[in-house]
Amino acid sequence: MRDVFTFFEPTHVLFGCGVLNDLHKQEMPGKKALLVTSGGKSVIRNGYLARTQKELEKAGVSYILFNKVEANPVKSTVEEGARLARKENCDFVVALGGGSVLDAAKIMAMFAPQPSDDLWDYAGGLTGKNKTPENTPLPWIAIPTTAGTGSEADANGVVTNPVTNEKIGLGRMDSLFAKIAIVDPELTASVPPKFTAYQGFDALFHSLECHLSVNACAFSDMVTRTAIENVGKYLARAVKDGNDMEAREGMSFASMLGGYAMITSSCIGEHALEHAMSAYYPALPHGAGLIMISLAYYRHFVNLHCADETFVDMARYLGKQDASKPEDFLDALASLQKACGVDNLKMSDYGIRREDAAKMADNAIATTQRLLKFDPVPLTRDECIKIYEDSWK
Repeated sequence: MRDVFTFFEPTHVLFGCGVLNDLHKQEMPGKKALLVTSGGKSVIRNGYLARTQKELEKAGVSYILFNKVEANPVKSTVEEGARLARKENCDFVVALGGGSVLDAAKIMAMFAPQPSDDLWDYAGGLTGKNKTPENTPLPWIAIPTTAGTGSEADANGVVTNPVTNEKIGLGRMDSLFAKIAIVDPELTASVPPKFTAYQGFDALFHSLECHLSVNACAFSDMVTRTAIENVGKYLARAVKDGNDMEAREGMSFASMLGGYAMITSSCIGEHALEHAMSAYYPALPHGAGLIMISLAYYRHFVNLHCADETFVDMARYLGKQDASKPEDFLDALASLQKACGVDNLKMSDYGIRREDAAKMADNAIATTQRLLKFDPVPLTRDECIKIYEDSWK
């Protein structure tokens, strides 16, 4: 076998039910933390915030709470959190929440030590200055309460600039990997069925895209296969019964593996197209947007017959063991969406119009062209538009 890849993953991972209780036993990367959560009440209602605070106190760490992160975190919120960390002299960050919280906290950790007051100095995309951070990011700890993004395992965070309608990734620095990741599947048990499905499909598409990417390698193929198999086996169960801890554990593992896949391979055009959707329509859950465009997106490449064996393999990984042609993957994906009750999501329910397709295609090309280059065959503008139009309901 001839293959070339690099893999760097310095994060100390604690995985398994109940491992949040072991946080205080770990070597803390500082004495005062910015504790970042969402603006919702679920971490309070379910006791996760109180448990985390107790663990920090037992470890001798003081903290300042920042609880304003949105479902699609925006530039101004990340800047506000970083300014608070500066003001309070926090020397590390703790993220407790879903992927949006982890992404936002990660970028706060990057931005807080920098001399600039404008996060977009360090962004790429269409309007960012693409500067290299002058100072080393603050260390951070990831405590995911959802199974979707794998953000606890990678060094990239997605942030939206609503002024410019750009939703892009920032970071990608070796020093921005989490110092500690507490991956406790028990913390995902309270996620409602609909959002369990949205998040689970996000995890699935990370691995499907990385498996299909031109950047795929032996290491990423090993990781993505296991992740896809876990989603095929456990996602519908987790949606049906949130207290099925075997299913929750399988999905937390699949989500984390998606982070490893993105380190050694890359997401591709599906994520670029969805980021453009939620950049304009921030109320759209990321996973829901991915589901909406997925069948049209993958059908495009199935029809090109550019990766037939890969599609057959992915169908088998999802559980369709008798798969023999690339179209079987589309059937397997559609069946899983139906089993999870997300097979009839409508863009129009979020205000997206069919005529928005060209605008969103232009946005995807302008802001996340890097991902589009990693498709099996690069998408043209017209092909991006057609995928949106074919997905619209």
